[in-house]
Amino acid sequence: MNMIHENMNRGLTRKGWAEARHTFSFGDFLDPTRMGFGRLRVLNEDWIVPGAGFAAHDHADMDILTLVLSGRIRHEDSLGNRAEISPGEVQLMRAGDGITHSEVNASDTEAAHVLQIWLIPDGRGGTPSYGSAPLAPGQLAGPDGPLRLGSDSRVSYLRATEGEVTPLPVDPGRLVFVQLLDGFAEIEGERVTAGDGLQITDTPGALQWHSEGAALIFDMPR
Repeated sequence: MNMIHENMNRGLTRKGWAEARHTFSFGDFLDPTRMGFGRLRVLNEDWIVPGAGFAAHDHADMDILTLVLSGRIRHEDSLGNRAEISPGEVQLMRAGDGITHSEVNASDTEAAHVLQIWLIPDGRGGTPSYGSAPLAPGQLAGPDGPLRLGSDSRVSYLRATEGEVTPLPVDPGRLVFVQLLDGFAEIEGERVTAGDGLQITDTPGALQWHSEGAALIFDMPR
């Protein structure tokens, strides 16, 4: 069954220092029908005020991707990694058997707009790791890189031009999720815009782009 997760129907969290939209259940937002899809457990779109962010906290048994859409994020972790991620970069933290990290807006004047993505690995434990890569069309993360995930899942970045047609084939036994980052398109008569997600279990039609746009494509095992 294919499903459109409409932008404004996502869960919403507002705090003094951030606003977040949740495609799947997260924190105080609980929807039993939205507990994730395939290996994709969390897909949050966050807006973080200058100088604020997520203080040091722990993770285990999760692969966590961070994509900065605007602004800058400062990452620090218990492995000794310290980095600033800007638009045009994506980072992957594999939590393994346990890691502590913080993610803070690196600017005192500019808000940060980011996607936080959690993917479930094949197994528990393992050695934590951290890496980053340029945000370029093609595969960003997967079992064979450039950022190595702990499952047979692949995350790709797509940039499209107005009038372009993007087929979304689903191979037997695979699941696909498409998150639109900007622009708008149509699929099987449904209009999808920035912030919308497409949850695909059956082979759909193609995305017909009506503007320039960009999307993340998650190709996952069942």
